[in-house]
Amino acid sequence: MLENLVFSLHKFGDFFLMDEVKQIVTDIKNRNFKPIYFLMGEEAYYIDKISDFIESTILQEEERGFNQMVLYGRDVTVEDIIGNAKRYPMMSEYQVVIVKEAQDLSRTIEKLATYAENPQPTTILVLNYKYKKIDKRRALYKSINKTGVVYESKKLYENQVADWIRRVLSPKNYTISPKAAQMLVEFLGTDLSKINNELEKLQIILPVGTQITPEKIEENIGISKDYNNFELRKAVGDKDALKAYKIVNYFTDNPKDNPIVVTVSLLFNFFSQLLHFHGLNDKSPRNVASALKINPYFVKEYITAARNYPMRKVSIVISTLREFDVKSKGVGSSAVPQGDLLKELIVKILN
Repeated sequence: MLENLVFSLHKFGDFFLMDEVKQIVTDIKNRNFKPIYFLMGEEAYYIDKISDFIESTILQEEERGFNQMVLYGRDVTVEDIIGNAKRYPMMSEYQVVIVKEAQDLSRTIEKLATYAENPQPTTILVLNYKYKKIDKRRALYKSINKTGVVYESKKLYENQVADWIRRVLSPKNYTISPKAAQMLVEFLGTDLSKINNELEKLQIILPVGTQITPEKIEENIGISKDYNNFELRKAVGDKDALKAYKIVNYFTDNPKDNPIVVTVSLLFNFFSQLLHFHGLNDKSPRNVASALKINPYFVKEYITAARNYPMRKVSIVISTLREFDVKSKGVGSSAVPQGDLLKELIVKILN
């Protein structure tokens, strides 16, 4: 399992990892270690990957018993971390101290600055500081930036995730259709760890060389290929009232899997992009894909929707979506069932 992790991380590095991550991985592989790795930011996926890579790579298996320690922020103090970091390795060149959930120490983490100024050269200290980041103006950041590595893992924008999925699958000899990738993004959001978990499930089930299609996602993950926000958006754009109402009725019968807040948000993004489309001077497919930051595969949908919704109508729809966004959150309509709200919204958009 650890060997697979190392292999996959190296392969990822060749295809999509950001330059900073590639450099960290390459340096570690070449045994060019830093005494401190401070891994912070909103996207946990890269933090976990780098930390796991360090945990499985730096020490040999027989060295880990005495020289590798995993601590958790909720269970230790900064003083405990410093005390462990100052120990000397036993029968090994290095010791590795990994602090997971280090964000639980956010109120006291600055105390680590003194150690960071002069870290133990035989200790490799890794701090996983998820969903937060330290102040770059403070002493801790400046000290670690001089002696170690500070890596900030930023969330991808929604329009970047489908490409990320394709790049993850490519070195493993899988492909995915644009619609299937979009289904995953709309169902799972931009959480790369969640998406990667589902992709790994598919890779266990499907033979190498398979193209992942909407049908395979429906069969193996449970996301309906016909009744989802992607299909609702297309039906609304096409002004296909019958299909739109069928999907809305399905959402009404399955509210937990299809919350109205998510649907309203996705429709709002779609019509906002449509407004942008109307404002473009160059409406060639290539320019539309670039300007709207969408896969060229979906450009035809926007061209069709633009014919069905002139700019003035798009502005009205956006205003309506803002109104229903507030209502969907219980403001001024707490007694109205979510399904009825969604039906009313679709009627207003289509008429």
